[in-house]
Amino acid sequence: MGLLSFIAKRIGLYFVVLFIGLTITFMLPRLMPINPVDGYIGQLQSRANGTLTSEAIAEMRVTLEQLYGLNGNVFVQYVSYLKRIVFSFDFGPSFTYYPQPVSAMIMNALPWTLGLLLTSTVIAWTLGNLVGLVAGYFHKKKAASILEFVGILLYPIPYYILAVSMLLLLAYIFPIFPLSATFPVGQMTPEKFGMIIYNSLLPGITLVLAGFGWNILSMKALTVATTEEPYVVYARLKGASNWTRMTRYVFRNALLPQVTALALSLGMVFNGALLTEMIFSYPGLGLVMRTAANGGDYNVLYGAITISIISVATAGLVIDLLYPLLDPRIRHK
Repeated sequence: MGLLSFIAKRIGLYFVVLFIGLTITFMLPRLMPINPVDGYIGQLQSRANGTLTSEAIAEMRVTLEQLYGLNGNVFVQYVSYLKRIVFSFDFGPSFTYYPQPVSAMIMNALPWTLGLLLTSTVIAWTLGNLVGLVAGYFHKKKAASILEFVGILLYPIPYYILAVSMLLLLAYIFPIFPLSATFPVGQMTPEKFGMIIYNSLLPGITLVLAGFGWNILSMKALTVATTEEPYVVYARLKGASNWTRMTRYVFRNALLPQVTALALSLGMVFNGALLTEMIFSYPGLGLVMRTAANGGDYNVLYGAITISIISVATAGLVIDLLYPLLDPRIRHK
């Protein structure tokens, strides 16, 4: 009964977070100084050399507000917005690329962002925790100090400086990777797949290095603290080997806070999308969001930010539901 109550609370909290996130997403674009309808009408007027009459502009404004769900007061727009998002996942057409649906734009860009950032985050987390575990368990050895130094060296470097440095080093000074990536379009073939992997390696390596340092340092600190716990000391006195104590006693308990950190990292992958895609010319959701913000494209901003909110909330929910499997104390409670 306690486990069912735990799951019900987490699922309820998940929907509360989604509701609050969608509400904030609805309000934020309306605080922007750009009116997308005025901007679109201005573009049409410039193309028509100012020949549009005031009646035509008024009719066009009414049509555009209906098309993009901007007619009525804010409350009417909000109810219509929730209905479209919740029941049909419809964000309407894009202002900038009319009549292309926003959902199609997002689905075209999302695999690129998830494929790179999600994979890089998981690799950085896995390698960082393994290295941090070894450095923490054998913290009195000189090799552990070297591993810790690597983490201290990488962690404080801002991502954009690390990215530009890697680009200069591995694409300009030593041209191992292309300076400006090219991603083929059309039907996927083995050659195109290989080119995509090749062009994604440099931004992927940079993202792994950016997350590697923190995972080393945090896991090392947790491991050092866990090795002093009474149950680890008791296992040593019983004659358990270093491997058994490190993997079965220390690692399993030190890993729990890192699992929470992984959930936060997975949810925040979209924060790194914009910088990554700008620096490495990588197609994805970050560039879509940047274009939408510059052009006041409400619908694209709605779609991209909504996907980010759903990802953050879902990552947290999945980790919360996995916690009882990792921590028997939660199952006991």
